[in-house]
Amino acid sequence: MSERALEEKLGKYEIRSVLGRGAMGTVYEGFDPIIERKVAVKTVRLPDAADSEAQDELARFRREAQAAGRLHHPNIVGVFDYGETGELAYIVMEFVDGHTLKSVLDKQERFSPAETVRVMEGLLAGLQYSHERGVVHRDIKPANVILTAAGDVKIADFGIARIESSSMTQAGTVLGTPAYMSPEQFMGQTVDLRTDIYSSGVVLYQLLTGERPFEGSMTAIMHKALNTAPPRPSELSVTAPPAFDAVVGKAMAKRPEERYASAVAFAAAIRGALEAPAVPPVSADGPAPDAADATLVLPASALPTPGPPAVAAPRPARRFPMMAAASAVVLALIAGGAWLALRAGEAPPHAAATAPPAAGPPAQTAAVAPAPAPAPSPAATPVAPPPRSPTNAAAAPTPAVTAPVAATPAPAPPVPPTAASPPPAPPVTPPAASPPASPAAPAPQTVQAAPPSPAPSPNPVPPAAPAAAPSPSAGGTQPAPPPPAVAAQPPSTQSLAMNAAPVSRDAVASAVGGVDCSLVAADVTNNAIALSGLVQRGGSESALRRALADAAPAASIDWRVTGFDGPYCQALDVLRPIAGRAAAPPSLQLSVDGSAAPLQQGDLIIARLAMPDFAGYLRADYLSHDGTVFHMSPAKADAAHLYAAGSHVTLGQPTANFTGWQVDQPYGSDMIIAVASSQALFSRARPEVEQADAYLRELQAAIDALRRRGGRLAGNAVALVTEPHR
Repeated sequence: MSERALEEKLGKYEIRSVLGRGAMGTVYEGFDPIIERKVAVKTVRLPDAADSEAQDELARFRREAQAAGRLHHPNIVGVFDYGETGELAYIVMEFVDGHTLKSVLDKQERFSPAETVRVMEGLLAGLQYSHERGVVHRDIKPANVILTAAGDVKIADFGIARIESSSMTQAGTVLGTPAYMSPEQFMGQTVDLRTDIYSSGVVLYQLLTGERPFEGSMTAIMHKALNTAPPRPSELSVTAPPAFDAVVGKAMAKRPEERYASAVAFAAAIRGALEAPAVPPVSADGPAPDAADATLVLPASALPTPGPPAVAAPRPARRFPMMAAASAVVLALIAGGAWLALRAGEAPPHAAATAPPAAGPPAQTAAVAPAPAPAPSPAATPVAPPPRSPTNAAAAPTPAVTAPVAATPAPAPPVPPTAASPPPAPPVTPPAASPPASPAAPAPQTVQAAPPSPAPSPNPVPPAAPAAAPSPSAGGTQPAPPPPAVAAQPPSTQSLAMNAAPVSRDAVASAVGGVDCSLVAADVTNNAIALSGLVQRGGSESALRRALADAAPAASIDWRVTGFDGPYCQALDVLRPIAGRAAAPPSLQLSVDGSAAPLQQGDLIIARLAMPDFAGYLRADYLSHDGTVFHMSPAKADAAHLYAAGSHVTLGQPTANFTGWQVDQPYGSDMIIAVASSQALFSRARPEVEQADAYLRELQAAIDALRRRGGRLAGNAVALVTEPHR
């Protein structure tokens, strides 16, 4: 086909302009005259039959159409058509008006933490959808993330995606972009969805810091990815909250089994880090920068052998202005991104200057008493958001169900900061811990049930004489110097937790399970407790804190319990016996999109559930603070549906025949409850809306009857707040 002919038509599609060119093909702006839609047309030349390398490229091109063509999600660039002429193969895709995340980062524009979370949630929502359908992208990087003019996030370029049913790209083939490749990709091993988790962790790192975690030549990047840990994001950027350090570290773990088990678990951890209280960063050394950002396609035999680990200088923290608004650029998928072979010596868009390692702090001496250290200012008490509430909508269609995925582990609590060691001479008795005050808002927070945080250490001053400081317990009169002596710091909470006996799961379960008007799960690991669930604000929340302080006084507590207002104690009483052990995560997963903040009038109410480890039926009910209940599933007179064990269910997602459930009056504090059962709980269809107290009594009776018959049950609940549009 001639260039002139191509400029006019390709199949049924009118070719209007060139959007971009790459080493392997060209992307055109096209137009579908039949449905009158603007499209993007990506083309590659058909290779000679004897050119095996080019044939592999064509196979990847076809697989991109196959992989992306089966994915229909708001966060994935849609593929509409595939075709071949005598000279070309082409993919017809959604035309995207926007710019790549790479183009924003290359301008050194920065994202606020809240905007970073929004971008990552869009990226991970698309990945969760593709993973549930057996498609692993394998080349997640900023160049393949598009920010649309409307503010949406879309994943592009599935050119090297792995489809579980495909025999392509077996172990021994290295595909990806070096700066974003996982250790198993470098080693030529078979990959799974956790490779995308790793690459997404690199993207999160870059959004937080403006830097990639590993830079340099391909050999240098591979060595670092396999052997070293990057500097923590909070060390490189003063705008990166330290709570994100542990999240990035888990996503970028060297071993796949140590990463988040799913994209939705990663997204939840990111959201939790944003809502966590501010903590000081922990210092650590890391590698120095260099660069590499083109997609790599190599046989495993071509990989350089990594050398022994080397210690690199840490990079200094850098201050950047917050991201400025970027003008949108009309673009579709630029063909070159996933098709360029890595070119040796390619320079990075920008590189950070390296700094020599800082000298360690001098040892503290207890003999001299400098000026007293300033007391730390108390943390601000979070303010509760105004109440609000959702509205019901038209009857929902059969909920979307996805294939089972691995169970989502609770995200690991962030590592507490390590305080400087106290001087060995004077023995110090840690002050007794008082129960933490009840917060006024449901924001997740990390609390310590043991001693308070130490005051900042003064600058050390060399002693006038090597004499040891007198012991506070020694007898006799001690002369008092004119300035007050600085009290020795108590042990850090980290060292206390290490020395304390492991937390008793039974004690925690008893403490958590004995609190009225709550539905709390505790994930206990050694001396750490990760709490999640619901508790009524006021007396029940205070009782929960006191019970935990008594059961595990020295434990590190990751508090992710949502406080709620409203008449929902009866509902939680129904669920508590079937919610699982109080010292374990819930077996029925339930979340609501955007519920961390108040949902406003017109917002969609979309609930996402994951079935427990047994096949069963699902009931989901929306309890309003006005005393009514709306049955989300089964909706109206729909027949009860049997869901597979571990399957993912989405309720409220709009479709062609369903506009979704939108927030409307009455506004306030509401709750969604869900019950999974091995047998249907009700033999007759229930009215769409009824009084909550009567329904909960019948639900309790149905649950009790099924338990007596030996049936399996699981329950969970989530609180949300609705408000008028502002």
